[in-house]
Amino acid sequence: GLNLGERGGVLVDKRCRTSDEHIWAIGEVAALEGRVYGLVAPGYAMAEVVADRLLGGAATMTPAELDMSTQLKMLGVDVASFGDAQATTPGALEVVINDPVAGTYAKLVVSDDARTLLGGVLVGDAARYPTLRALVGLPLPADPVAMIAPGAVELGADALPDSAQVCSCHAVTKGELVTAIEAGEHTVPALKACTKAGTGCGSCIPLLKRMLTAAGVEQSTALCEHFAQSRAELFEIVAGAGIATFSELVDRYGTGRGCDICKPAVASILASLGGGHVHDGEQAALQDTNDHFLANLQRNGTYSVVPRIAGGEVTPEGLIAIGQVARDFSLYTKITGGQRIDLFGARVEQLPAIWRRLVDAGFESGHAYGKALRTVKSCVGTTWCRYGVQDSVGLAVSLELRYRGLRAPHKIKSGVSGCARECAEARSKDFGIIATENGWNLYVGGNGGFTPRHAELLAADLDTDTLIAVIDRFLMFYIRTADRLQRTATWIEAMDGGLDHLREVIVEDSLGICADLEAAMHAHVEDYSDEWRGVLDDPAKLERFVSFVNAPDVPDPTISFVTERGQPVPADPADRAPVALAMPLVRT
Repeated sequence: GLNLGERGGVLVDKRCRTSDEHIWAIGEVAALEGRVYGLVAPGYAMAEVVADRLLGGAATMTPAELDMSTQLKMLGVDVASFGDAQATTPGALEVVINDPVAGTYAKLVVSDDARTLLGGVLVGDAARYPTLRALVGLPLPADPVAMIAPGAVELGADALPDSAQVCSCHAVTKGELVTAIEAGEHTVPALKACTKAGTGCGSCIPLLKRMLTAAGVEQSTALCEHFAQSRAELFEIVAGAGIATFSELVDRYGTGRGCDICKPAVASILASLGGGHVHDGEQAALQDTNDHFLANLQRNGTYSVVPRIAGGEVTPEGLIAIGQVARDFSLYTKITGGQRIDLFGARVEQLPAIWRRLVDAGFESGHAYGKALRTVKSCVGTTWCRYGVQDSVGLAVSLELRYRGLRAPHKIKSGVSGCARECAEARSKDFGIIATENGWNLYVGGNGGFTPRHAELLAADLDTDTLIAVIDRFLMFYIRTADRLQRTATWIEAMDGGLDHLREVIVEDSLGICADLEAAMHAHVEDYSDEWRGVLDDPAKLERFVSFVNAPDVPDPTISFVTERGQPVPADPADRAPVALAMPLVRT
């Protein structure tokens, strides 16, 4: 086999060649001089060396040449480092500002004459990272203390010379970006396509936006080429004008026939405003892939079915019913992180029959397929736990049943913990509740995913009625004003004034809209109906659940399974039986 590093990775030399001269390794696989670099920029640099070598070149690299700059979020705290962050350069000076009250730490490493930026570390607030990273190795544009102190001087793109590297992942300089902007690339997507800047780790995207602004380019908020309005503006148009269909909206306020961006976005708006079942009329053709069949499409063409288990609480009879459905339809079963049971491997024509069995057993759609409330996770609280201080299960069940079916710009997750031990992981949710001796603390803006975020405290020691009212306002304000596919965390971050402004609007009622937001949520609660039952009760809707429109009784022959750990799983393509195709007879 190949030689490995002591701490993992395949050992490579300065050419990125392994112990086998015919094999190369790059990125997180490669251990250059015994060390693995789990960052984007080193991986790209290694790829360039290998590409050059394969073309007959003589490129090499050493650890000293790698760009180790990175921006991360660890346990909800922004962290960034760039350049010589550890001040290993001879004579290097460190300028440090530590603010324990604000929870921030900033360090700049400068040359011995304090004229050149060598590197730095930012903790708690990494907003200046894109600009500071681009200045590494260049003359300081201002006093180093003034660059990182509270209320520091703003360093825009104009502080960078054309030679400054804005995107370290793809080695794109400011000069290259300026040239692209002057050539007519006036949006971030256009700059990405033209220069590749922003297509790696993405940390330079804020600087791209500032460069466009500095160049006098007005940033468009249009939803897509068919609507000049933003999603929030379209929401107000649909609500104010009483528009009930996509066709009416595009005829009156848009152009063309729509696309895969605006159609699902408008479908979500119509659903949020109580526009009926998502498969009613032309709405059926607007839906995203999963919403087309009210189930999650899997990699082998089958679907998963997730019944709602509010708060994670389920009776023995309910568990038995789910088990019988899984057994009778040969479905793979798995407990999800949201305290539900996912049934995998359902063919599209089986979905209505599976739903019928589940609905008859008292279940309903869990909306795992939609941009909607998914789950409200809970610990057992005072019902069972000796540390619990409030009934977390009861509240979680109540909240999940209140907000079920609520369509939004993106998925919404929640959790309720019965004490500060936080067993329900409430602070990793879009809105999370943690019990106190005096009531409930409400946290908002958390999520997992590519960029995990801890939710932040919005209000403390709320009684249950006040808590629910504030959550009503939070969710409806989010649905009305967020961009398409924008989670609550990025929505709050992008908001002028951030969390403080949000608190003013939905807790202190600074805009006088709280009563309206609560009324909108009340209307949703009153109008809720189960989407699975809506299909089962409508023969016209049932007709769409077939693999082939022209052969409704024929299942998809390309779907096959193998057994793994006692359950059916998708067969690998190599294991699938060939599909017989009808071909014309050829005579010779």
